[in-house]
Amino acid sequence: MNQVLRVAAGQCASVAGDVSANLQTVERLATQAAAAGADLLVLPEMILTGYGIGAEAVARLAEPLDGPALTRVGEIAREHGLALCLGHPEREGEAVYNTASFIDEHGRRLTGGRKMHMFGDVDVAQFTRGDTVPVPASWRGTSVATAICYDIEFPETARALASAGAELLCVPTANMVGIDVVQQLLVPARAAENQVFVVYANHTGQDALFEYNGLSEIVGPDGAVLGAAGRGAELVVVDVDLAAIGAVRAENDYLADRRRDLFGWGRNDRMGHSVDAGERAVGIVRWLCT
Repeated sequence: MNQVLRVAAGQCASVAGDVSANLQTVERLATQAAAAGADLLVLPEMILTGYGIGAEAVARLAEPLDGPALTRVGEIAREHGLALCLGHPEREGEAVYNTASFIDEHGRRLTGGRKMHMFGDVDVAQFTRGDTVPVPASWRGTSVATAICYDIEFPETARALASAGAELLCVPTANMVGIDVVQQLLVPARAAENQVFVVYANHTGQDALFEYNGLSEIVGPDGAVLGAAGRGAELVVVDVDLAAIGAVRAENDYLADRRRDLFGWGRNDRMGHSVDAGERAVGIVRWLCT
């Protein structure tokens, strides 16, 4: 089986509150990525509506997963024969989530997830917090999963996804000017410490609240940056060899070697792991102190 995938990160600006215009951007970048031979295109967080648009606009534009906007994204994926991963506001009843969806080349939503870590007052005002760790899905010979922006800055996120078998992490993001450390340090660290590929796709430009820092990147399982954007609109295309994961893990396998008996996931884990000894000890101390 061919273990090489061509992956693209589409760095672009969104038009605040204009779903139609942003779907045109999705289609334009999908056309470019397909022409470059890409199998997968990852786009920014909340690309369908814009990110810093305010709670009222987010609530008004949010749709269920089977709504017209994501349905159109599925059509674009199918028309161009490539998978798409992007961010959008999701409505479920009265709740509105910041969601990422991974849609395969047949237009099917294979997996996705809701943003779990709220970034400051903006996320708190605009979204309901996601309380479930995304579930990896099998696609084109690998296991893919999503995380959203601030989520990847917490080591627990990538570790939980990698422990569940994910080998390719798709990260739609809206990172801002002044926080370059995320791309310079944290994203490569998440890839290296879990020995996975990470595709980090960011906005460029600005909206009413933020100016975005670009610097989208695709990082290998050894932490090496395989391709990166500058500050402006750009399509980064990289061939990723899935065999590299096995090669780096053959050198030293962090997931296999870590001490689960000391560093388990704790009682809030949603990946099915039991509470470890260290967590039980912390619980006992808390009980004695109450």
